[in-house]
Amino acid sequence: MLGVGVDAIDMASAVARILEGVRARVRGYVCVTGVHGIMEAQRDHELCAILNGSFMTTPDGMPTVWIGRAQGLAISRVYGPDLMLEVCRAGVRNGVRHFFYGGAEGVAALLRDSLVERIPGLTVVGTYTPPFRALNEAEEAALATLLESSRPDIVWIGLSTPKQERFMARYHRQLECALMIGVGAAFDMHSGRTSQAPKWMQRSGLEWFYRLVTEPRRLWKRYLLNNPAFVFRIAQQVLSPSRFPAPR
Repeated sequence: MLGVGVDAIDMASAVARILEGVRARVRGYVCVTGVHGIMEAQRDHELCAILNGSFMTTPDGMPTVWIGRAQGLAISRVYGPDLMLEVCRAGVRNGVRHFFYGGAEGVAALLRDSLVERIPGLTVVGTYTPPFRALNEAEEAALATLLESSRPDIVWIGLSTPKQERFMARYHRQLECALMIGVGAAFDMHSGRTSQAPKWMQRSGLEWFYRLVTEPRRLWKRYLLNNPAFVFRIAQQVLSPSRFPAPR
C-alpha cells in the first residue's frame, strides 16, 4: 500500500511466524502498521525502508485490511494489543521469555504485573523505561548488559510510531533477543492507563474516532490530517499503480 509492504496474514499465521522466528533466533523486528505508519512513510523514506525491511509488517488497521481484500488477498486485522496477548499466551507452551521496553515511568512494570496475572505461566524477564530521547552510550551499554543477563526471546517495544520502528531497526542486531515487536499503545492499554475502543468500533474501522475523542490533544493531527490524505493517496494508487511500486 503506497509503496509499503504489508503482510497478507491473519492473527493465527502472524503468531505462528513469530514463534517460528523465536525458534530460529532470526534477530529481526515486527512492525504493526496502519494508516498512521503508512502515511508517515510517505514523508519519510527512511521509515519506508524500515517498514519494508522488517521480519513482518502486520495490518494493524481496518483500512489496510479492506484494501488488501479489494486486491483479492486473504487478510485479517492483526491489531497490536491483540497480537501481544496472543503471542504471550501461545509462548507459554514454548517457554518464550519476554522483555518490555517503553512507556512512561512505571508503565512497563505495570504491564508486566497485569499480564503475569492475566496469563498464567507467562515469563517476563525484565522491563526498562527509557528516557524521552535517544539513548546515550552509557544507557545503551546498560540496556545491552541487562538483555544479555536476562536473555529474552522477544523484546516488546512501546514507543509509538515512528520512534519504535527507528529503535528496532537500529538495535535489533545489537541487542540480545530473537525478535523485537513494536506495539505502541498496547503498553498503556494492557497496563490499564488507557481504554480500548469497543469491539464494534474496532471491526467497523472507527477505533481512530474513539482514540481521538479520548486523547484529542495528542492525536488530532494524526487522524484529522492523515486519514483524508490516506484516502486521497489510495485513490491515486488505484488510478496510477506505477506511481507506487511494490517493495522488493
